[in-house]
Amino acid sequence: MTFALNALEILVGILLLFGGGELFVAGSVALSLLLGIPQIVIGLTVVSMGTSAPELFVSLLSTIQGGSGGDAIAVSNVVGSNIFNVLIVLGASAAVMPLRVKSRLVRRDVPLLLGVSMATWGMASGGRLTWVAGLALLTGTVINLLWEIRSAREEPAEAAEELEADGASPAPQALIKLAAGLGLLVWGSQLLVKGAIAAAAGLGVSQTVIGLTIVAAGTSMPELVTSLVAAYRGKAPIMVATTLACLPIFWTGGVITRLEGWILMGLYGLYVVEQILTNTAPGATDEFRLVVLVGVLPLLLVFFTWGALQWQRRRQQLPAG
Repeated sequence: MTFALNALEILVGILLLFGGGELFVAGSVALSLLLGIPQIVIGLTVVSMGTSAPELFVSLLSTIQGGSGGDAIAVSNVVGSNIFNVLIVLGASAAVMPLRVKSRLVRRDVPLLLGVSMATWGMASGGRLTWVAGLALLTGTVINLLWEIRSAREEPAEAAEELEADGASPAPQALIKLAAGLGLLVWGSQLLVKGAIAAAAGLGVSQTVIGLTIVAAGTSMPELVTSLVAAYRGKAPIMVATTLACLPIFWTGGVITRLEGWILMGLYGLYVVEQILTNTAPGATDEFRLVVLVGVLPLLLVFFTWGALQWQRRRQQLPAG
């Protein structure tokens, strides 16, 4: 009965986070338009970051609560959400509709992503992220936003695409949406963190595993739903969050195919199995990793090599000029 109650808290928390995130973004966009903020800035800040509000609130609340459990949920939620975004959100979107990635993302954003990922890994390698590391990451975020805004001015229509469905609302309505979204985000975060910590204790698994899987998947639901709907409509916004997503982009000429999407989701399945085995059957973990290393990775290498060769052949067959 206790575990069922914990599961219900997690489910309700996820639903509240989803609804709160939608209201928070809608209210923020409407208020920004009323204040006369350029759509370029709104699209690159409020809209692009709004779907990460659940992760932000869950991690902040976990950190404020303190203790090793709170830290474990906070960090594992961020890491797990990034893994989920690429392997499931990106993979599922590609499975619905092949995704064409703009060359700017491959030339500019992917190298930046690799650099930030390596820097974060280096700062966390000592087992702790200090306030200095946090300040450095926030400073980097501000610098990147300013860079994005400056770059977007060259193509303003492209930056405004994400605001097509968001019209301006009266000030009272915008404020109500903003306040309601903020309240739901806080409430949903509290329920999700409370249920996740209790579920981890009840199942006898570490809170890190719960954060990497259940909590991360729950807070990433807005990205998943948004991307699936957009892919179905043929818009397919690309959210690349870890280095794994770079492989199909680089090797298939800027297109993530349906098959590659299914491969990404399959890799997430292997990741979840490995996390479960680590906590429930530690003796079988090494054997599972060996099977992946010997059986799965060579097949992936062959597949991506074949894709790279096919793309190169198609490029050579294109007429010059």
